[in-house]
Amino acid sequence: MTKPKVLMALYAGGKHAEEESRLLGTIENELGIRKLVESYGYELVTTDDKDPEPTSTFDSHLKDAEIIITTPFFPAYVTKERISKAPNLKLCITAGIGSDHYDLNALNERGIAALEVTGSNVVSVAEHAVMTMLILLRNYGEGHNQAISGGWDIAGVAKDEFDIEDKVIATVGAGRIGYRILERLIAFNPKKLLYYDYQPLPDAAIKKLNDASKLFNGVDNIVERVEDIGDLVAQADVVTVNCPLHEQSKGLFDKKLISKMKKGSYLVNTARGAICVAEDVAEAVNSGHIAYGGDVWPVQPAPKDMPWRTMHNPYGKAYGNAMTVHVSGTSLDAQARYANGVKQILTEYFNKTYNYRPQDIIVIDGDYATKAYGQRGKK
Repeated sequence: MTKPKVLMALYAGGKHAEEESRLLGTIENELGIRKLVESYGYELVTTDDKDPEPTSTFDSHLKDAEIIITTPFFPAYVTKERISKAPNLKLCITAGIGSDHYDLNALNERGIAALEVTGSNVVSVAEHAVMTMLILLRNYGEGHNQAISGGWDIAGVAKDEFDIEDKVIATVGAGRIGYRILERLIAFNPKKLLYYDYQPLPDAAIKKLNDASKLFNGVDNIVERVEDIGDLVAQADVVTVNCPLHEQSKGLFDKKLISKMKKGSYLVNTARGAICVAEDVAEAVNSGHIAYGGDVWPVQPAPKDMPWRTMHNPYGKAYGNAMTVHVSGTSLDAQARYANGVKQILTEYFNKTYNYRPQDIIVIDGDYATKAYGQRGKK
């Protein structure tokens, strides 16, 4: 009798996974779940061969898969076509945050649940976003290029180097991640913290930020909600994107919205690449209108000729581009958290208790967990 399968798509760690056992998100270390999965009589299949359809190793196991696990960092795109090839599929799990690589409508049609590990990466992503702001504002890329290439043109760096202090910082999305970014920015003494969200922050959350600002910087009422996104970006020196990808946010930062941003301002995206129109961002950076940084790409892994890899503005090759591969939410600390969360979800499923954390549920029983989904500022 064929064992039911848990099918997992992860990235290859190679020598790095051999050297560091805490690289749990690799095919070598398998989130540390093999023993658990096999103890319940399931077969675990782990692969990094996930593209293209229909010839990959991932596709060859779909017909027997009862559970699919994948990460946002090296996702297997579980399309409607792939779902149709998985007649036994009951559960999809994101090892991390963000389930836009699943066709959620197609999962709902079949009553297949999709869960993720909410909260596992919020600190990691918030830190990465603030780091990216610093890299851009301090023109770190140009300074670093000079350091490793033998240059010493101080003016070439300093002419485009600024402080975060006394700047207006705005977040699109003020959930778990967006709010933590605002918290961390208080220490830099910004002029104003703006946010755009479908609902206002709780009074207690606003008070916490205002009290911290008044205590450390002597500035009260530092936080302000802006209900029109065009007004938000027009006021901001730095805009950070921290909302989930859905039909309304896809392509949100297009040529029209970017044109409303201040010339010389900064856009940081650690949410989802497809929230921005790739060509419009590249054009704005290459023209010198904005600088851009983040770790998320419209398609992951990104093609080698993707314009965000090479975009730069007239001030210098590095200035204006602070991109990394998708790593903000997969620090070793975050990997431990999302691996543990996957174990908890699997244990509930295997034991048929189904006592999932409400905030982890994206779709279940043929419907969206809309309220829980909307209340999370997600990566």
